[in-house]
Amino acid sequence: MPVNDRIVITGIGLTAPNGNSLNEFRRNLLSGRSGVVNYETRYMPPVLAGVCNFDELRYQSRREVRRGTRAGSVAIYCSNEAIRHAELDWDNVEKCRVGVYLGITEHGNVETENEIYEISQFEYDTKVWSHHHNPRTVANNPAGEVTLNLGITGPHLTVGAACAAGNAGFIQGLQMLRLNEVDIAIAGGVSESIHTFGIFASFQSQGALATHEDPTQASRPFDNARNGIVVAEGGGICILERLPDALKRGATIYGEIIGHAMNSDASDFVLPNSERQAECMRLALSRAGITQHDVDLVSSHATATEQGDIEEATALREVFGGTNAVVNNTKSFIGHAMGAAGALELLGNLSSFDDGMAHATINVDSPDPRCELDQLVANQPRDLGKVRSILNNSFGMLGINSVLIVQKYED
Repeated sequence: MPVNDRIVITGIGLTAPNGNSLNEFRRNLLSGRSGVVNYETRYMPPVLAGVCNFDELRYQSRREVRRGTRAGSVAIYCSNEAIRHAELDWDNVEKCRVGVYLGITEHGNVETENEIYEISQFEYDTKVWSHHHNPRTVANNPAGEVTLNLGITGPHLTVGAACAAGNAGFIQGLQMLRLNEVDIAIAGGVSESIHTFGIFASFQSQGALATHEDPTQASRPFDNARNGIVVAEGGGICILERLPDALKRGATIYGEIIGHAMNSDASDFVLPNSERQAECMRLALSRAGITQHDVDLVSSHATATEQGDIEEATALREVFGGTNAVVNNTKSFIGHAMGAAGALELLGNLSSFDDGMAHATINVDSPDPRCELDQLVANQPRDLGKVRSILNNSFGMLGINSVLIVQKYED
């Protein structure tokens, strides 16, 4: 591969229900600490959710928080943290050569629901409708808020890819770097999903909203007792650079993206398709120039829905059966962070390159035999000794699949 096509991760910013930095997130994943809690939402009894507790005012004023969106605040926090983590000389970065590429599941529902509720209290008098509604609800909002906050004059995009969006944000950033459209890509995924009651109501109507007397045990992928999704918010954003640029400035390299793929099931609105998922994984492996035997760790998408877990387990057995690759799941700790899920799940595993550990999949008390995976890391972390490559799965509604492969950078 031409050296300018080699794309590396040089900075990481995140907020998850169980951590607001890479080190805190990793520490809690290895120690088994869940971030799922009881949560109140409009029009419904109490639900369970993965709730973030980052400092919105670290990089924004109170006025900016009020004017903007929760997704925008998540994106601004994570982007600033990634820039700081990358040790970029931000004042001297050419801002027109920076691009922002953020995956989202949906955007605008929170503000629309809130404003319809507000207007209903005033007999639907449009005078009380917020004049901030349009810029808050346009689909490019989270990425656009980042450019306003950081003075970025290069391109910005949100990538609507359902729950495959976190990987899709990384892929978009990688492609723009390879096209020489930008020199720095701020890429990843964000979600404000818990702030819209509609998503809870919809999953409940489908019979797919998790319940449990202990919130920390509610998200249980691959387990017989699983009963649905725990909705979560969060963000995972990285600084991506071409390898020569990163080496020139002496950056710390946290991983190299060596393979990626996206495809479509074309079979159902919500039910996944294991055959297409397997095809997506194989395409990513082919583009990476490696085989399934070269993968050490697979970060699964599994959401703790019955058919979703079964289909992915089937695809994983088809691709990785008979290999030494282990499988884990981050949603068991934080719930399903929708547009941020793939990004957070990759970042939760990225430290494996340094510590050699695979964090567990918690809450697997009675494995579903239909989801049998010989190499599932269940309930306790596993010391792998050395991790050189991670394959990250993210799949979404309307049959969109995304896979990213990241390798430990070695000279």
